[in-house]
Amino acid sequence: MRDDQDPMPIAPEAPLPGDCCDSGCDPCVYDLYAEEMAAYRDKLAAWRQRHPQDDA
Repeated sequence: MRDDQDPMPIAPEAPLPGDCCDSGCDPCVYDLYAEEMAAYRDKLAAWRQRHPQDDA
């Protein structure tokens, strides 16, 4: 598979300090970010297995 058909996953953007309202929202933006990061790490690990020569 060509790299342009299977691009390296892009990490989600971290919430800005002002994105959390500190009112105990469920889920909090930081909880959502943690979930997105976990999914990103899984996708990146799978991508690295498919592209060992591109491992940086």
